[in-house]
Amino acid sequence: MDDVVFSQIDFGFLEPLLEDEDITDISYSNGGNLFVKTLTQGIQPREIENVNNEFMEKLAFQCSNVMGKTFNMAHPFLDAESAELRLNFVHDSIATNGIACLIRKTPAKIRLNKEKLLSEDYVSERLHDFLVTCVGGHCNILVSGETGSGKTELVKYLASKTKEDEKIITIEDTLELHLDRIYPDRDIVAMKTNNIASYSDVLVTCMRQNPRWILLSEVRSAEAVMAVRNSISSGHNILSTIHSDKASSIPMRLYSLLESSQEIDQFLKSIHRYVQLGIHVKGYFSGKYERFQREIVQVCEFYVDDEDGEAKANIIYSRDLQGNEVYNNPTKYLIDYLASQGVVMNREIFKSEAEDSNVSGNESTENIKKDEIEMIEF
Repeated sequence: MDDVVFSQIDFGFLEPLLEDEDITDISYSNGGNLFVKTLTQGIQPREIENVNNEFMEKLAFQCSNVMGKTFNMAHPFLDAESAELRLNFVHDSIATNGIACLIRKTPAKIRLNKEKLLSEDYVSERLHDFLVTCVGGHCNILVSGETGSGKTELVKYLASKTKEDEKIITIEDTLELHLDRIYPDRDIVAMKTNNIASYSDVLVTCMRQNPRWILLSEVRSAEAVMAVRNSISSGHNILSTIHSDKASSIPMRLYSLLESSQEIDQFLKSIHRYVQLGIHVKGYFSGKYERFQREIVQVCEFYVDDEDGEAKANIIYSRDLQGNEVYNNPTKYLIDYLASQGVVMNREIFKSEAEDSNVSGNESTENIKKDEIEMIEF
């Protein structure tokens, strides 16, 4: 949707919420309830006078008018999208307790940086540097987590660590990454699927554009799963997100999204062979920090064992609810893969699991020597 057209919409009493950079989502429901999701405090109720069903209906009709769409009992769903906003309305003929609306803000910026990640205990320094090294070594990475856990923001941050001379193509059904706007001088093509151009259609064209990286929006359909597999099996590198309860469950989650009767072992082996890492992020309100906390709680390496030909997983990193961290060294498969990409990593990059299991929280990162990570200039 064109921003010039979108600027014609008067958000009125909601404007202060849209301008607040701490707010990521605005939800209206149940005949007058207003909630916001913030980066620091999670979900909170807000009371704004005159924001009621009548106000929200007027906003919905503004969107439908400028978009040339219909919003009524015959067409009870309305989606509106600009460069940095996504709106979804449900008509009161379907939402029987009153019109429902969700506004999601998708600003064209990288919200994360290393200093912020470390200071907010999102990730330890050695795990951060490990992940950045893996991106530099062209690892295929899938990020899992619940809605609102920050999966897309982490993918954007990891994408910012790709080499500047490597072409990126983003494929999304709803625009959230905005890497083309964040890095206007880089070779980035942003593609959007629709009713005419499916994931499969866009992917075929994408291949002809000769990208190094393909960034898919959230994998939530059989078509998206096949797009992931086709991308990685053709030698391209991917960064993407998926809903899963933990990183080690990502391959099985991909299989569960398939709508075909494909043989499970064959499928899982193909994922374990071509996807190097899974990362699981979690978002929750922390009593310790008295704010909404996002953190990486598991990093998993996938591989196919040469000896028995089985698809296996290596939990490289895990963090429990008490903040205790456990590290495992990567297997020879990841080390050798990185070496094939021109990146040398110390095989003993992390302490043994037994040593780390006795160290908790930030204490496990304080005594890390700089030479534990051997990185070469990219």
